[in-house]
Amino acid sequence: MLVLEYKAVVNKKQTTSIEEAIRTTQFIRNKAIRFWMDALLKSKINKIALNNYSTALRKEFVFVEELNSMACQSATERAWTAISRFYDNCKKGKQGNKGYPRFQHDNRSIEYKTCGWALHPTKRRITFTDKKGIGEIKLLGKWDIHTYPLKSIKRVRIVKRADGFYVQFCLDIEVSLEPRISDGEIGLDVGLEHFYSDSNGHHEPNPRFLRKAEKSIKHAQRQIYRKEKGKKQRRIARARYARKHLKVSRQRNEHSKRLGRCVCKANALVAYENLNVKGLVKNHCLAKSINDVGWALFRQWIEHFATKFGTVIVAVPPQYTSQKCSTCGAIVKKSLSVRTHVCKCGCVLERDHNASINILNIGKQTTVGQTGSNATGLATSTLLGETLVEQVTRVNVESPSSR
Repeated sequence: MLVLEYKAVVNKKQTTSIEEAIRTTQFIRNKAIRFWMDALLKSKINKIALNNYSTALRKEFVFVEELNSMACQSATERAWTAISRFYDNCKKGKQGNKGYPRFQHDNRSIEYKTCGWALHPTKRRITFTDKKGIGEIKLLGKWDIHTYPLKSIKRVRIVKRADGFYVQFCLDIEVSLEPRISDGEIGLDVGLEHFYSDSNGHHEPNPRFLRKAEKSIKHAQRQIYRKEKGKKQRRIARARYARKHLKVSRQRNEHSKRLGRCVCKANALVAYENLNVKGLVKNHCLAKSINDVGWALFRQWIEHFATKFGTVIVAVPPQYTSQKCSTCGAIVKKSLSVRTHVCKCGCVLERDHNASINILNIGKQTTVGQTGSNATGLATSTLLGETLVEQVTRVNVESPSSR
């Protein structure tokens, strides 16, 4: 599955129509959740029942009928994704919050299937043919969608972001493997001082995108409260504040994408820490720094490019990787403030370097007798493995430079 994204050029009338279509999608999704809640004790609701319910909503509400029928089905599929995830978590006995479906208040996308839209022969314009009045939209981007057959386009999304609207095309094509430049083996120890330290002794600097932009972001936030509520200047200030956060998010994503690609392209085996990021961010002293560095995002891109380059990846438990000596295996207890590993056997290494070597050694032991892109035997959370509905709220698109 490949997702190609274009910037959409829209006027004020089209902006109003797109926002109305997005609100309609949110309405259908929330009504489907309510329908499931009301019928929970009476009968069992499945995906087909929710799709049939979207047809009933089209008969009941005029503004729902104006939306394309398959777009309505996509909205109920979003509801079913939340419901099925809740059921799966209950069956697996997940600890803590099981993810009970909630009503959505900030939907920012609408998804069409194989109808409700038509591409211009040049494939640089797209026309939405339902009754919402979106009409023809000009597409800006460097993607070569004209090289793909029209039948391979399975979904078309309109996504609203702080800097405008984007049109995404979901293509059902097989992504072929690419050759690696070498077949090395590497262990990665992520941290806050360095983005990661590998088993070769390299320390990748931590870019700290949020910290660098924090002063500008706080200034933009103060400007919001200086404007009167309900006025145009306040909306402009809020949009400016949102664009600054969007820029930081894109910088973090591109940085993780670039490093993940380089790591997988140069190595046949990549071992990394299987960190519980959700648990770590509960530490209010380090939560901002942990979220800024983006460990989970880096892991997702490693898993994505591992599939592309045929790299074996191993998620290693982080317990004792910093305390254990990589030479003799002895446990050398040290606090977080101690940054140098010194062992009685004579091994003197930087703390993170020693941990990365231990991670690589454990990864090698795990891969003995196993094959595949995920040596742990667990299903990886790669971007290619996600369903189209699951990607609506979190779309990661490869840039032309990383294809």
